[in-house]
Amino acid sequence: MSRQQGLEGTPQADATVSNLVPRFWRDHVVQHWPMLVVATILMSIEGAALGAFAWLVRPLFDDYFSAGSFDGVAWIAFTIASLFLIRATAGFFQRLIVVTIGLKVTMALQSRLVSHLLTLDQRFFQDNSPGALIERVRGDTLSLQGLASGTLMSLGRDFVSLLSLLAVMLWTDWVWTLLAMVGVPLLVVPITLVQRYIRRTTRRAREAAARLSNRLDEIFHGIQTIKLNRLEDHEDARFARETRRFLKPSIKAQAGSAANPALIDMVAAAGFVVVVYYGGAQIIAGDKTVGQFMSFFTALGLLFEPLRRLSSISARLQAAMASLERLYAVLDAQPSVRAPANPQPLDHGDIVFDDVTFSYGDSPVLRGLTFTAEAGKTTALVGPSGAGKTTVFTLLTRLIDPSGGRIMIGGTPVDSLDIAQLRAAIAVVGQETALFDESIADNIRLGRLEAPDDAVMDAARNASVDLFADQLSEGMDTQVGPRGSGLSGGQRQRVIIARALLKSAPILLLDEPTSALDARSEQLVQQALDRLAKGRTTLVVAHRLSTIREADKIVVMEGGRVAEEGTHDMLMARQGAYWRLHQLQAAGVDPGL
Repeated sequence: MSRQQGLEGTPQADATVSNLVPRFWRDHVVQHWPMLVVATILMSIEGAALGAFAWLVRPLFDDYFSAGSFDGVAWIAFTIASLFLIRATAGFFQRLIVVTIGLKVTMALQSRLVSHLLTLDQRFFQDNSPGALIERVRGDTLSLQGLASGTLMSLGRDFVSLLSLLAVMLWTDWVWTLLAMVGVPLLVVPITLVQRYIRRTTRRAREAAARLSNRLDEIFHGIQTIKLNRLEDHEDARFARETRRFLKPSIKAQAGSAANPALIDMVAAAGFVVVVYYGGAQIIAGDKTVGQFMSFFTALGLLFEPLRRLSSISARLQAAMASLERLYAVLDAQPSVRAPANPQPLDHGDIVFDDVTFSYGDSPVLRGLTFTAEAGKTTALVGPSGAGKTTVFTLLTRLIDPSGGRIMIGGTPVDSLDIAQLRAAIAVVGQETALFDESIADNIRLGRLEAPDDAVMDAARNASVDLFADQLSEGMDTQVGPRGSGLSGGQRQRVIIARALLKSAPILLLDEPTSALDARSEQLVQQALDRLAKGRTTLVVAHRLSTIREADKIVVMEGGRVAEEGTHDMLMARQGAYWRLHQLQAAGVDPGL
């Protein structure tokens, strides 16, 4: 599954109204049953009021207007006014209740999605772009808010309205009722086809919306690159293309939604014509009264409006079904990294990669990688880009599991260890600085949430964070901005190192954290790293060979295997792969590390 496709274009094979809607109801709606009961009662009152109004039209015409009497008109007028006041009051409170249910369901669903996403492993996030996942958490859940609130509201109210109005029509004349509904059976096939069309086009529109969100995510995160390379027009054009791709299926989906009410109107027109001719003839012949006709005609006129809304509910249901498919595809996704049934205790010792293989899709990355990183010492990994150096870190922390071979710490396979305990024993400092829009102190405390303030301050001082934090108006309480945008690259790295210091893990993974820094920042960060690595089992991915001269062991990787290993002096004397990389870098040539 490619990152571009991921979960897109793969709806569940059994995703039908018969299983997804009941599942959604059971998972997220039924727990609000007390509010639903009250809302149902209020909907029934609101819907029944229309039938009562149509019924009152008959005595108004037969007993008073046709008889030329005005004595009881005021009473009927007052009754009708009371009906609509009751209907309005019931409608207000049932809308308030149902909208509240919809909001609660949406928030709960979003929380459940995020909670589940946090359990999935790295491979899932490699296969699915951030924009697509954001669209599912936000766009698809908001789409379902309409199902949980607006659709339920219309369904309850309009169904009761339909029943009450049909009751008036049948009580008045069942033959007229059949004649008015003569065209309804003809709607079954076209409405079924329209429903399928709406669901299909809505799914495509949601997928296009996900691509649109992903494009925005890339633009905002890459804004500096865009500006430095004068790519504004290029990115503007790309975004416009994605917008057009979103627009086409969206318009088609809306066209499908508009088709159902139009079909209802055509049937309504036929029903009105037949009843006017047939009923009018009966009135002239004296078989029916004007009051009966007006009551029936009022009920018929009112009937088609809830019928039109119910037909649009079908369209909204199909749109919601597309979102349900996409949401349950995420909720049903399972992590490929599994926790052991009987985890073994972690004994700190050598880290061993034994004939480890790994592939991204059909592309092999590691091909029988074997090496040992001795406990308490520093082991550096070097090699050309694509050799699998960073993948070593990903596998060691079990963000992804290898295809074959074994990875061990202290003689125990990592897949036999408790995942939380394993990751608690490892601190990672990489090129990408994962800071959150919180204070400097809070970002450091993420290394150990229960750490007291003095421990946070000690870590900050040891990482030289205090050198710049003291110059800020709010000191350690300064908000760093989204992704740490309020700090420089060197400042962000020092916060990350302080976090690792606070974590005090026995294993340290460094992915060349100084590669993008200026000389002054690099010096400060390197000093902090030296303090951090002291006494720890350290693995370093090196892009600049000058930074690993003092490593206890250097492992040179090529093509997913170990090409050679040893100390700096040993490898230089051997004049092999490491020596060639060193010579190229010393000559100012980028060896592509």
